[in-house]
Amino acid sequence: MAIPPKSVAAVIPTEEGIARRFWIKFRRESVLSLYSPFALCLASGSLKIDTFRHYIAQDVHFLKAFAQACELAEDCADDDDAKLAISELRKGVLEELKMHDSFVQEWGSDCVKESPVNSATLKYTEFLLATASGKVEGLKAPGQLATPFEKTKIAAYTLGAMTPCMRLYAFLGKEFQALLEPNEHDHPYKKWIETYSSESFQASALQTEDLLDKLSVSLTGEELNIIEKLYHQAMKLEIEFFYSQLLSQPTVVPLAKEHDPAQDRLIIFSNFDLTCSVVDSSAILAEIAIVTAPKSDQNQLEGQIARMSSTELRNAWGLLSRQFTEEYEHCIESILPSEKVEFNYEALHKALEQLSDFEIRANSRVIESRVLKGLNLEDIKRAGERLILQDGCINFFQKIAKNDNLNANIHVLSYCWCGDLIEAAFSSGGLDVLNIHANELSFEESVSTGEIVRKVQSPIDKIQAFNDILQDCSNDRKNLTVYIGDSIGDLLCLLKADIGIVFGSSSSLRRVGSQYGVSFVPLFPGLVKKQKEYAEGSPCIWKGQTGILYTASGWDDIHAFVLGW
Repeated sequence: MAIPPKSVAAVIPTEEGIARRFWIKFRRESVLSLYSPFALCLASGSLKIDTFRHYIAQDVHFLKAFAQACELAEDCADDDDAKLAISELRKGVLEELKMHDSFVQEWGSDCVKESPVNSATLKYTEFLLATASGKVEGLKAPGQLATPFEKTKIAAYTLGAMTPCMRLYAFLGKEFQALLEPNEHDHPYKKWIETYSSESFQASALQTEDLLDKLSVSLTGEELNIIEKLYHQAMKLEIEFFYSQLLSQPTVVPLAKEHDPAQDRLIIFSNFDLTCSVVDSSAILAEIAIVTAPKSDQNQLEGQIARMSSTELRNAWGLLSRQFTEEYEHCIESILPSEKVEFNYEALHKALEQLSDFEIRANSRVIESRVLKGLNLEDIKRAGERLILQDGCINFFQKIAKNDNLNANIHVLSYCWCGDLIEAAFSSGGLDVLNIHANELSFEESVSTGEIVRKVQSPIDKIQAFNDILQDCSNDRKNLTVYIGDSIGDLLCLLKADIGIVFGSSSSLRRVGSQYGVSFVPLFPGLVKKQKEYAEGSPCIWKGQTGILYTASGWDDIHAFVLGW
Protein backbone atom coordinates (compact mmCIF):
# COMPACT_ATOMS: atom_id res chain seq x y z
CA MET A 1 0.00 0.00 0.00
CA ALA A 2 1.14 3.54 -0.73
CA ILE A 3 -1.00 6.52 0.22
CA PRO A 4 -0.95 9.27 -2.44
CA PRO A 5 1.10 12.42 -1.86
CA LYS A 6 -0.75 15.71 -1.57
CA SER A 7 0.74 17.19 -4.72
CA VAL A 8 3.23 16.55 -7.49
CA ALA A 9 5.70 19.36 -8.19
CA ALA A 10 5.69 20.62 -11.76
CA VAL A 11 8.92 20.42 -13.70
CA ILE A 12 9.59 23.58 -15.70
CA PRO A 13 11.82 22.94 -18.72
CA THR A 14 14.71 25.30 -19.28
CA GLU A 15 15.40 26.88 -22.66
CA GLU A 16 17.79 24.80 -24.74
CA GLY A 17 18.83 24.39 -28.37
CA ILE A 18 17.39 21.84 -30.76
CA ALA A 19 20.55 19.72 -30.73
CA ARG A 20 20.19 19.14 -26.99
CA ARG A 21 16.43 18.58 -27.27
CA PHE A 22 16.87 15.97 -30.00
CA TRP A 23 19.60 14.17 -28.07
CA ILE A 24 17.32 13.87 -25.04
CA LYS A 25 14.30 12.93 -27.16
CA PHE A 26 16.16 10.10 -28.88
CA ARG A 27 17.89 8.76 -25.77
CA ARG A 28 16.54 5.30 -26.57
CA GLU A 29 18.67 5.13 -29.72
CA SER A 30 21.84 6.14 -27.87
CA VAL A 31 21.19 3.48 -25.22
CA LEU A 32 20.67 0.80 -27.88
CA SER A 33 24.06 1.70 -29.38
CA LEU A 34 25.69 1.67 -25.93
CA TYR A 35 24.33 -1.80 -25.12
CA SER A 36 25.18 -3.28 -28.53
CA PRO A 37 27.36 -6.43 -28.32
CA PHE A 38 30.15 -4.59 -30.16
CA ALA A 39 30.19 -1.58 -27.81
CA LEU A 40 30.01 -3.78 -24.69
CA CYS A 41 32.90 -5.97 -25.85
CA LEU A 42 34.98 -2.92 -26.79
CA ALA A 43 34.34 -1.29 -23.41
CA SER A 44 35.32 -4.51 -21.60
CA GLY A 45 38.51 -4.86 -23.66
CA SER A 46 37.45 -8.37 -24.69
CA LEU A 47 36.58 -7.51 -28.30
CA LYS A 48 38.38 -9.82 -30.73
CA ILE A 49 40.97 -7.92 -32.78
CA ASP A 50 39.54 -9.19 -36.08
CA THR A 51 36.19 -7.61 -35.21
CA PHE A 52 37.88 -4.32 -34.34
CA ARG A 53 39.79 -4.38 -37.65
CA HIS A 54 36.53 -4.88 -39.53
CA TYR A 55 34.97 -2.01 -37.56
CA ILE A 56 37.92 0.31 -38.34
CA ALA A 57 37.58 -0.52 -42.06
CA GLN A 58 33.86 0.32 -42.01
CA ASP A 59 34.48 3.49 -40.01
CA VAL A 60 37.12 4.67 -42.52
CA HIS A 61 34.56 4.30 -45.32
CA PHE A 62 32.06 6.23 -43.22
CA LEU A 63 34.46 9.01 -42.17
CA LYS A 64 35.50 9.67 -45.77
CA ALA A 65 31.83 10.23 -46.64
CA PHE A 66 31.45 12.37 -43.49
CA ALA A 67 34.39 14.57 -44.57
CA GLN A 68 32.88 14.90 -48.05
CA ALA A 69 29.53 15.92 -46.51
CA CYS A 70 31.39 18.59 -44.50
CA GLU A 71 32.81 20.04 -47.73
CA LEU A 72 29.37 20.21 -49.32
CA ALA A 73 27.87 21.79 -46.20
CA GLU A 74 30.68 24.38 -46.08
CA ASP A 75 29.92 25.38 -49.67
CA CYS A 76 26.26 25.92 -48.75
CA ALA A 77 26.87 28.00 -45.62
CA ASP A 78 26.61 31.77 -46.26
CA ASP A 79 28.20 32.86 -43.01
CA ASP A 80 31.99 33.05 -42.51
CA ASP A 81 31.75 31.80 -38.92
CA ALA A 82 29.64 28.85 -40.03
CA LYS A 83 32.05 28.05 -42.86
CA LEU A 84 34.97 28.14 -40.42
CA ALA A 85 33.17 25.90 -37.91
CA ILE A 86 32.35 23.31 -40.59
CA SER A 87 35.92 23.47 -41.83
CA GLU A 88 37.16 22.77 -38.29
CA LEU A 89 34.75 19.83 -38.05
CA ARG A 90 36.20 18.41 -41.27
CA LYS A 91 39.75 18.81 -39.92
CA GLY A 92 38.70 16.84 -36.85
CA VAL A 93 37.36 14.05 -39.06
CA LEU A 94 40.66 13.93 -40.94
CA GLU A 95 42.43 13.57 -37.56
CA GLU A 96 40.17 10.61 -36.80
CA LEU A 97 41.19 9.06 -40.10
CA LYS A 98 44.84 9.51 -39.11
CA MET A 99 44.15 7.64 -35.86
CA HIS A 100 42.53 4.84 -37.84
CA ASP A 101 45.52 4.81 -40.18
CA SER A 102 47.84 4.39 -37.19
CA PHE A 103 45.89 1.26 -36.22
CA VAL A 104 46.31 -0.09 -39.75
CA GLN A 105 50.05 0.58 -39.67
CA GLU A 106 50.35 -1.29 -36.34
CA TRP A 107 48.62 -4.30 -37.87
CA GLY A 108 50.85 -4.32 -40.94
CA SER A 109 47.94 -4.99 -43.31
CA ASP A 110 45.39 -2.76 -44.99
CA CYS A 111 42.10 -3.88 -43.48
CA VAL A 112 40.26 -1.12 -45.38
CA LYS A 113 41.11 -2.67 -48.73
CA GLU A 114 40.46 -6.14 -47.38
CA SER A 115 36.97 -5.28 -46.04
CA PRO A 116 34.32 -4.21 -48.56
CA VAL A 117 31.69 -1.72 -47.42
CA ASN A 118 28.86 -3.55 -45.67
CA SER A 119 25.20 -2.71 -46.23
CA ALA A 120 24.77 -0.75 -42.96
CA THR A 121 27.80 1.47 -43.69
CA LEU A 122 26.66 2.00 -47.29
CA LYS A 123 23.16 2.93 -46.16
CA TYR A 124 24.58 5.48 -43.70
CA THR A 125 27.08 7.07 -46.15
CA GLU A 126 24.44 7.33 -48.88
CA PHE A 127 22.09 9.05 -46.43
CA LEU A 128 24.77 11.56 -45.42
CA LEU A 129 25.84 12.41 -48.96
CA ALA A 130 22.27 12.62 -50.24
CA THR A 131 21.42 15.08 -47.44
CA ALA A 132 24.55 17.16 -48.07
CA SER A 133 23.69 17.23 -51.81
CA GLY A 134 20.27 18.69 -51.07
CA LYS A 135 18.31 15.52 -51.77
CA VAL A 136 15.99 16.07 -48.86
CA GLU A 137 12.23 15.59 -48.88
CA GLY A 138 10.51 18.96 -49.08
CA LEU A 139 13.54 20.79 -50.49
CA LYS A 140 13.94 22.07 -54.05
CA ALA A 141 16.28 20.21 -56.38
CA PRO A 142 19.90 21.39 -55.80
CA GLY A 143 20.05 23.18 -59.17
CA GLN A 144 16.95 25.23 -58.32
CA LEU A 145 18.27 26.69 -55.06
CA ALA A 146 18.52 30.30 -56.19
CA THR A 147 19.11 32.21 -52.97
CA PRO A 148 21.88 31.92 -50.35
CA PHE A 149 19.19 31.36 -47.70
CA GLU A 150 17.87 28.30 -49.54
CA LYS A 151 21.40 26.93 -49.78
CA THR A 152 21.92 27.57 -46.06
CA LYS A 153 19.04 25.18 -45.39
CA ILE A 154 21.16 22.40 -46.89
CA ALA A 155 23.96 23.25 -44.46
CA ALA A 156 21.48 23.10 -41.57
CA TYR A 157 20.02 19.80 -42.80
CA THR A 158 23.50 18.32 -43.23
CA LEU A 159 24.47 19.32 -39.69
CA GLY A 160 21.21 17.72 -38.53
CA ALA A 161 22.38 14.45 -40.10
CA MET A 162 25.99 14.70 -38.83
CA THR A 163 25.54 15.98 -35.27
CA PRO A 164 24.17 12.67 -33.86
CA CYS A 165 27.41 10.87 -34.80
CA MET A 166 29.54 13.44 -32.98
CA ARG A 167 27.38 13.50 -29.84
CA LEU A 168 27.01 9.69 -29.75
CA TYR A 169 30.77 9.06 -29.95
CA ALA A 170 31.42 11.73 -27.32
CA PHE A 171 28.84 9.97 -25.13
CA LEU A 172 30.32 6.50 -25.70
CA GLY A 173 33.85 7.79 -25.08
CA LYS A 174 32.88 9.22 -21.69
CA GLU A 175 30.90 6.12 -20.69
CA PHE A 176 33.79 3.81 -21.56
CA GLN A 177 36.43 6.05 -19.97
CA ALA A 178 34.55 6.01 -16.66
CA LEU A 179 34.98 2.22 -16.59
CA LEU A 180 38.76 2.21 -17.10
CA GLU A 181 40.73 1.39 -13.98
CA PRO A 182 43.20 4.18 -12.98
CA ASN A 183 46.20 1.93 -13.67
CA GLU A 184 44.68 -0.03 -16.53
CA HIS A 185 47.43 0.26 -19.15
CA ASP A 186 46.81 -3.00 -20.97
CA HIS A 187 43.27 -2.28 -22.24
CA PRO A 188 43.66 -3.01 -25.97
CA TYR A 189 41.29 -0.21 -27.00
CA LYS A 190 42.45 2.46 -24.55
CA LYS A 191 43.67 4.67 -27.42
CA TRP A 192 40.21 4.58 -29.04
CA ILE A 193 38.51 5.37 -25.71
CA GLU A 194 40.91 8.22 -24.91
CA THR A 195 40.35 9.77 -28.34
CA TYR A 196 36.58 10.00 -28.01
CA SER A 197 36.60 10.93 -24.31
CA SER A 198 39.24 13.63 -24.81
CA GLU A 199 38.47 17.26 -24.09
CA SER A 200 39.17 18.14 -27.73
CA PHE A 201 36.60 15.66 -29.08
CA GLN A 202 34.03 16.63 -26.43
CA ALA A 203 34.55 20.28 -27.43
CA SER A 204 34.19 19.39 -31.10
CA ALA A 205 30.88 17.61 -30.45
CA LEU A 206 29.61 20.64 -28.52
CA GLN A 207 30.71 23.04 -31.28
CA THR A 208 28.87 20.92 -33.84
CA GLU A 209 25.70 21.11 -31.73
CA ASP A 210 26.12 24.89 -31.31
CA LEU A 211 26.49 25.24 -35.08
CA LEU A 212 23.32 23.20 -35.69
CA ASP A 213 21.46 25.46 -33.25
CA LYS A 214 22.81 28.58 -35.00
CA LEU A 215 21.92 27.39 -38.51
CA SER A 216 18.42 26.46 -37.37
CA VAL A 217 17.47 29.79 -35.80
CA SER A 218 15.76 31.23 -38.88
CA LEU A 219 14.06 28.03 -40.02
CA THR A 220 10.31 27.47 -39.96
CA GLY A 221 8.58 24.88 -37.81
CA GLU A 222 8.19 22.61 -40.83
CA GLU A 223 11.91 22.90 -41.63
CA LEU A 224 12.82 22.13 -38.02
CA ASN A 225 10.66 19.00 -38.28
CA ILE A 226 12.75 17.95 -41.28
CA ILE A 227 15.94 18.37 -39.23
CA GLU A 228 14.41 16.32 -36.42
CA LYS A 229 13.62 13.50 -38.87
CA LEU A 230 17.16 13.62 -40.26
CA TYR A 231 18.61 13.57 -36.72
CA HIS A 232 16.44 10.59 -35.77
CA GLN A 233 17.30 8.74 -38.97
CA ALA A 234 21.02 9.25 -38.29
CA MET A 235 20.61 7.87 -34.77
CA LYS A 236 18.89 4.77 -36.15
CA LEU A 237 21.63 4.32 -38.74
CA GLU A 238 24.20 4.48 -35.94
CA ILE A 239 22.45 1.57 -34.22
CA GLU A 240 22.48 -0.40 -37.47
CA PHE A 241 26.17 0.40 -37.90
CA PHE A 242 27.06 -0.96 -34.45
CA TYR A 243 24.88 -4.05 -34.73
CA SER A 244 26.31 -4.84 -38.18
CA GLN A 245 29.78 -5.45 -36.72
CA LEU A 246 30.28 -9.21 -36.90
CA LEU A 247 31.31 -10.78 -33.60
CA SER A 248 32.83 -14.23 -33.34
CA GLN A 249 32.54 -14.41 -29.57
CA PRO A 250 29.71 -15.02 -27.08
CA THR A 251 28.32 -11.95 -25.35
CA VAL A 252 26.12 -11.26 -22.33
CA VAL A 253 23.87 -8.98 -24.38
CA PRO A 254 21.20 -9.10 -25.48
CA LEU A 255 19.96 -11.55 -22.86
CA ALA A 256 17.28 -12.89 -25.22
CA LYS A 257 19.88 -13.87 -27.81
CA GLU A 258 21.91 -15.92 -25.34
CA HIS A 259 18.71 -17.49 -24.01
CA ASP A 260 17.83 -20.81 -25.69
CA PRO A 261 14.00 -21.13 -25.93
CA ALA A 262 14.32 -24.87 -26.47
CA GLN A 263 16.02 -25.35 -23.11
CA ASP A 264 15.18 -22.21 -21.11
CA ARG A 265 12.03 -20.44 -20.07
CA LEU A 266 12.44 -16.66 -19.73
CA ILE A 267 10.16 -15.24 -17.04
CA ILE A 268 9.91 -11.48 -16.65
CA PHE A 269 8.48 -10.23 -13.36
CA SER A 270 7.68 -6.59 -12.74
CA ASN A 271 6.23 -4.40 -10.06
CA PHE A 272 3.57 -1.93 -11.28
CA ASP A 273 3.32 1.22 -9.17
CA LEU A 274 6.11 3.68 -10.09
CA THR A 275 7.96 0.91 -11.96
CA CYS A 276 5.47 0.76 -14.84
CA SER A 277 3.27 3.70 -13.86
CA VAL A 278 4.31 7.32 -13.39
CA VAL A 279 1.78 7.84 -10.56
CA ASP A 280 1.01 5.44 -7.70
CA SER A 281 -2.30 3.62 -8.29
CA SER A 282 -3.54 4.49 -4.80
CA ALA A 283 -3.43 8.17 -5.83
CA ILE A 284 -5.57 7.35 -8.88
CA LEU A 285 -8.16 5.47 -6.82
CA ALA A 286 -8.20 8.29 -4.26
CA GLU A 287 -8.82 10.82 -7.03
CA ILE A 288 -11.68 8.75 -8.48
CA ALA A 289 -13.25 8.44 -5.03
CA ILE A 290 -13.04 12.19 -4.33
CA VAL A 291 -14.16 13.38 -7.79
CA THR A 292 -17.17 11.04 -7.97
CA ALA A 293 -18.26 11.48 -4.33
CA PRO A 294 -21.37 13.55 -3.56
CA LYS A 295 -20.86 17.06 -2.26
CA SER A 296 -21.69 17.82 1.38
CA ASP A 297 -25.04 19.41 0.54
CA GLN A 298 -26.07 16.76 -1.99
CA ASN A 299 -28.77 14.21 -1.19
CA GLN A 300 -27.93 10.64 -2.24
CA LEU A 301 -30.49 8.70 -4.23
CA GLU A 302 -32.41 5.88 -2.60
CA GLY A 303 -30.83 2.50 -3.38
CA GLN A 304 -27.33 3.95 -3.84
CA ILE A 305 -24.48 2.73 -1.65
CA ALA A 306 -24.09 5.34 1.09
CA ARG A 307 -20.90 7.30 0.54
CA MET A 308 -18.83 9.90 2.32
CA SER A 309 -18.90 13.40 0.83
CA SER A 310 -15.95 14.65 -1.23
CA THR A 311 -14.84 16.88 1.67
CA GLU A 312 -14.99 13.98 4.14
CA LEU A 313 -13.08 11.78 1.72
CA ARG A 314 -10.35 14.34 1.18
CA ASN A 315 -9.90 14.69 4.94
CA ALA A 316 -9.92 10.92 5.44
CA TRP A 317 -7.28 10.41 2.73
CA GLY A 318 -5.15 13.12 4.28
CA LEU A 319 -5.31 11.43 7.69
CA LEU A 320 -4.51 7.98 6.21
CA SER A 321 -1.60 9.45 4.27
CA ARG A 322 -0.06 11.09 7.35
CA GLN A 323 -0.48 7.94 9.44
CA PHE A 324 1.03 5.76 6.74
CA THR A 325 4.07 8.00 6.20
CA GLU A 326 4.86 8.38 9.91
CA GLU A 327 4.45 4.69 10.76
CA TYR A 328 6.25 3.53 7.61
CA GLU A 329 9.33 5.60 8.44
CA HIS A 330 9.27 4.33 12.02
CA CYS A 331 8.95 0.74 10.79
CA ILE A 332 11.92 1.13 8.42
CA GLU A 333 14.03 2.52 11.25
CA SER A 334 13.10 -0.41 13.49
CA ILE A 335 14.22 -3.09 11.00
CA LEU A 336 17.61 -1.54 10.17
CA PRO A 337 20.65 -3.11 11.83
CA SER A 338 22.80 -0.61 13.73
CA GLU A 339 25.74 -1.37 11.44
CA LYS A 340 26.06 -2.74 7.92
CA VAL A 341 26.06 -6.53 7.84
CA GLU A 342 27.18 -9.10 5.29
CA PHE A 343 24.48 -10.11 2.85
CA ASN A 344 22.19 -12.76 4.26
CA TYR A 345 18.91 -13.38 2.44
CA GLU A 346 17.25 -15.14 5.37
CA ALA A 347 18.09 -12.31 7.78
CA LEU A 348 16.59 -9.77 5.40
CA HIS A 349 13.50 -11.97 4.90
CA LYS A 350 12.97 -12.07 8.67
CA ALA A 351 13.32 -8.29 8.98
CA LEU A 352 10.82 -7.65 6.20
CA GLU A 353 8.23 -9.78 7.98
CA GLN A 354 7.84 -6.82 10.36
CA LEU A 355 7.22 -4.50 7.39
CA SER A 356 4.62 -6.99 6.16
CA ASP A 357 2.72 -6.72 9.43
CA PHE A 358 2.70 -2.93 9.05
CA GLU A 359 1.42 -3.10 5.42
CA ILE A 360 -1.44 -5.42 6.46
CA ARG A 361 -2.46 -3.06 9.29
CA ALA A 362 -2.36 -0.08 6.92
CA ASN A 363 -4.69 -1.84 4.47
CA SER A 364 -7.06 -2.71 7.30
CA ARG A 365 -7.28 1.00 8.16
CA VAL A 366 -8.15 1.80 4.52
CA ILE A 367 -10.97 -0.77 4.56
CA GLU A 368 -12.31 0.44 7.93
CA SER A 369 -12.23 4.08 6.76
CA ARG A 370 -14.66 3.28 3.87
CA VAL A 371 -12.71 5.57 1.51
CA LEU A 372 -12.87 2.96 -1.29
CA LYS A 373 -16.63 2.53 -1.03
CA GLY A 374 -18.88 3.49 -3.97
CA LEU A 375 -16.34 3.50 -6.81
CA ASN A 376 -17.74 2.54 -10.20
CA LEU A 377 -15.85 -0.20 -12.04
CA GLU A 378 -16.18 1.62 -15.38
CA ASP A 379 -14.65 4.78 -13.86
CA ILE A 380 -11.71 2.70 -12.66
CA LYS A 381 -11.22 1.09 -16.06
CA ARG A 382 -11.38 4.46 -17.83
CA ALA A 383 -8.77 5.84 -15.42
CA GLY A 384 -6.59 2.80 -16.12
CA GLU A 385 -6.82 3.35 -19.88
CA ARG A 386 -5.65 6.95 -19.41
CA LEU A 387 -2.93 6.09 -16.92
CA ILE A 388 0.48 7.40 -17.99
CA LEU A 389 3.11 4.68 -18.01
CA GLN A 390 6.87 5.08 -17.88
CA ASP A 391 8.55 5.77 -21.24
CA GLY A 392 9.46 2.52 -22.97
CA CYS A 393 7.51 0.26 -20.60
CA ILE A 394 4.70 -0.71 -23.00
CA ASN A 395 7.10 -1.08 -25.92
CA PHE A 396 9.27 -3.49 -23.91
CA PHE A 397 6.38 -5.74 -22.96
CA GLN A 398 4.87 -5.59 -26.45
CA LYS A 399 8.14 -6.78 -28.00
CA ILE A 400 8.24 -9.74 -25.62
CA ALA A 401 4.56 -10.61 -26.06
CA LYS A 402 4.76 -10.51 -29.87
CA ASN A 403 7.89 -12.67 -30.08
CA ASP A 404 6.52 -16.23 -30.19
CA ASN A 405 10.03 -17.65 -30.56
CA LEU A 406 11.21 -16.18 -27.27
CA ASN A 407 9.17 -18.54 -25.05
CA ALA A 408 8.80 -15.85 -22.40
CA ASN A 409 6.15 -15.23 -19.74
CA ILE A 410 5.35 -11.89 -18.11
CA HIS A 411 4.01 -11.54 -14.55
CA VAL A 412 3.11 -8.28 -12.83
CA LEU A 413 3.19 -8.44 -9.02
CA SER A 414 1.59 -5.44 -7.34
CA TYR A 415 0.26 -4.07 -4.04
CA CYS A 416 -2.36 -2.18 -6.09
CA TRP A 417 -5.80 -2.39 -4.49
CA CYS A 418 -7.50 -3.00 -7.85
CA GLY A 419 -6.12 -5.39 -10.46
CA ASP A 420 -8.74 -4.11 -12.94
CA LEU A 421 -6.91 -0.76 -13.01
CA ILE A 422 -3.64 -2.46 -14.02
CA GLU A 423 -5.39 -4.64 -16.59
CA ALA A 424 -7.01 -1.58 -18.20
CA ALA A 425 -3.66 0.28 -18.27
CA PHE A 426 -1.95 -2.52 -20.19
CA SER A 427 -4.96 -3.35 -22.38
CA SER A 428 -4.96 0.21 -23.71
CA GLY A 429 -1.49 -0.59 -25.08
CA GLY A 430 -2.71 -3.82 -26.69
CA LEU A 431 -1.32 -6.03 -23.93
CA ASP A 432 -3.84 -8.66 -22.88
CA VAL A 433 -1.39 -11.51 -22.28
CA LEU A 434 0.20 -10.28 -19.05
CA ASN A 435 -0.41 -12.25 -15.87
CA ILE A 436 -1.47 -9.79 -13.17
CA HIS A 437 -1.17 -10.67 -9.48
CA ALA A 438 -2.70 -7.92 -7.34
CA ASN A 439 -5.42 -7.22 -4.82
CA GLU A 440 -9.02 -6.70 -5.96
CA LEU A 441 -11.81 -4.42 -4.87
CA SER A 442 -15.04 -6.15 -3.92
CA PHE A 443 -17.97 -5.07 -6.16
CA GLU A 444 -21.75 -5.31 -6.01
CA GLU A 445 -23.31 -4.57 -9.41
CA SER A 446 -20.10 -2.83 -10.56
CA VAL A 447 -19.92 -0.56 -7.49
CA SER A 448 -17.21 -1.12 -4.87
CA THR A 449 -18.25 -2.10 -1.36
CA GLY A 450 -15.10 -0.67 0.22
CA GLU A 451 -13.67 -4.11 0.94
CA ILE A 452 -10.33 -5.24 -0.53
CA VAL A 453 -9.86 -8.85 -1.56
CA ARG A 454 -6.33 -9.15 -0.21
CA LYS A 455 -3.85 -11.17 -2.24
CA VAL A 456 -0.56 -9.22 -2.44
CA GLN A 457 -0.10 -6.82 0.49
CA SER A 458 3.50 -7.19 1.59
CA PRO A 459 7.08 -8.20 0.70
CA ILE A 460 6.29 -11.68 2.06
CA ASP A 461 3.16 -11.97 -0.12
CA LYS A 462 5.18 -10.90 -3.16
CA ILE A 463 7.95 -13.45 -2.65
CA GLN A 464 5.31 -16.12 -1.99
CA ALA A 465 3.59 -15.27 -5.29
CA PHE A 466 6.98 -15.28 -7.03
CA ASN A 467 7.82 -18.73 -5.64
CA ASP A 468 4.35 -20.10 -6.44
CA ILE A 469 4.65 -19.02 -10.08
CA LEU A 470 7.98 -20.80 -10.42
CA GLN A 471 6.61 -23.85 -8.62
CA ASP A 472 3.75 -24.06 -11.14
CA CYS A 473 6.15 -24.07 -14.12
CA SER A 474 6.74 -27.44 -15.76
CA ASN A 475 10.14 -29.09 -15.33
CA ASP A 476 10.86 -29.49 -19.05
CA ARG A 477 12.90 -26.27 -19.14
CA LYS A 478 15.22 -24.32 -16.90
CA ASN A 479 13.82 -20.99 -15.68
CA LEU A 480 15.72 -17.75 -16.27
CA THR A 481 14.07 -15.07 -14.12
CA VAL A 482 14.29 -11.30 -14.32
CA TYR A 483 12.59 -9.11 -11.73
CA ILE A 484 12.13 -5.35 -12.20
CA GLY A 485 11.05 -3.27 -9.22
CA ASP A 486 11.52 0.00 -7.38
CA SER A 487 10.55 -0.38 -3.73
CA ILE A 488 11.37 -2.19 -0.49
CA GLY A 489 8.35 -4.40 -1.17
CA ASP A 490 10.20 -5.76 -4.21
CA LEU A 491 13.50 -6.39 -2.42
CA LEU A 492 13.09 -10.12 -1.69
CA CYS A 493 11.91 -10.83 -5.25
CA LEU A 494 14.70 -8.72 -6.74
CA LEU A 495 17.27 -10.73 -4.81
CA LYS A 496 15.66 -14.13 -5.45
CA ALA A 497 15.48 -13.62 -9.24
CA ASP A 498 18.43 -14.64 -11.40
CA ILE A 499 18.66 -10.99 -12.45
CA GLY A 500 17.23 -8.25 -10.25
CA ILE A 501 16.93 -4.79 -11.79
CA VAL A 502 16.11 -1.79 -9.60
CA PHE A 503 14.18 0.84 -11.54
CA GLY A 504 14.53 4.47 -10.49
CA SER A 505 16.19 5.76 -7.35
CA SER A 506 14.22 4.81 -4.24
CA SER A 507 16.34 6.00 -1.30
CA SER A 508 14.53 3.77 1.21
CA LEU A 509 15.14 0.65 -0.92
CA ARG A 510 18.84 1.43 -1.23
CA ARG A 511 19.15 2.32 2.43
CA VAL A 512 17.62 -0.93 3.66
CA GLY A 513 19.39 -3.01 1.02
CA SER A 514 22.80 -1.46 1.74
CA GLN A 515 22.49 -2.03 5.51
CA TYR A 516 21.77 -5.70 4.79
CA GLY A 517 24.82 -6.08 2.53
CA VAL A 518 23.13 -5.68 -0.84
CA SER A 519 25.31 -4.19 -3.62
CA PHE A 520 23.69 -1.85 -6.14
CA VAL A 521 25.55 -1.88 -9.46
CA PRO A 522 24.65 0.37 -12.43
CA LEU A 523 23.47 -1.94 -15.22
CA PHE A 524 25.89 -1.09 -18.02
CA PRO A 525 29.08 -1.16 -15.89
CA GLY A 526 27.83 -4.41 -14.36
CA LEU A 527 27.42 -5.95 -17.81
CA VAL A 528 30.88 -4.76 -18.88
CA LYS A 529 32.36 -6.52 -15.84
CA LYS A 530 30.31 -9.63 -16.60
CA GLN A 531 31.52 -9.59 -20.23
CA LYS A 532 35.13 -9.25 -19.10
CA GLU A 533 34.77 -12.26 -16.77
CA TYR A 534 33.02 -14.21 -19.55
CA ALA A 535 35.93 -13.56 -21.93
CA GLU A 536 38.40 -14.67 -19.27
CA GLY A 537 36.77 -18.08 -19.07
CA SER A 538 34.13 -17.69 -16.36
CA PRO A 539 30.76 -19.20 -17.32
CA CYS A 540 27.98 -16.70 -18.04
CA ILE A 541 25.62 -17.89 -15.32
CA TRP A 542 22.95 -15.61 -13.91
CA LYS A 543 22.11 -16.67 -10.39
CA GLY A 544 19.89 -15.22 -7.67
CA GLN A 545 20.60 -14.56 -3.99
CA THR A 546 24.12 -13.27 -4.63
CA GLY A 547 23.32 -9.94 -3.00
CA ILE A 548 23.94 -8.03 -6.25
CA LEU A 549 21.22 -5.90 -7.83
CA TYR A 550 21.55 -3.91 -11.04
CA THR A 551 20.19 -0.37 -11.29
CA ALA A 552 18.57 1.17 -14.37
CA SER A 553 17.45 4.76 -14.86
CA GLY A 554 14.83 3.87 -17.48
CA TRP A 555 13.08 1.16 -19.46
CA ASP A 556 15.34 1.88 -22.45
CA ASP A 557 18.29 0.37 -20.56
CA ILE A 558 16.24 -2.69 -19.60
CA HIS A 559 15.00 -3.10 -23.17
CA ALA A 560 18.52 -2.80 -24.60
CA PHE A 561 19.89 -5.37 -22.14
CA VAL A 562 17.12 -7.96 -22.44
CA LEU A 563 16.04 -7.62 -26.07
CA GLY A 564 18.68 -5.55 -27.86
CA TRP A 565 17.73 -3.91 -31.12
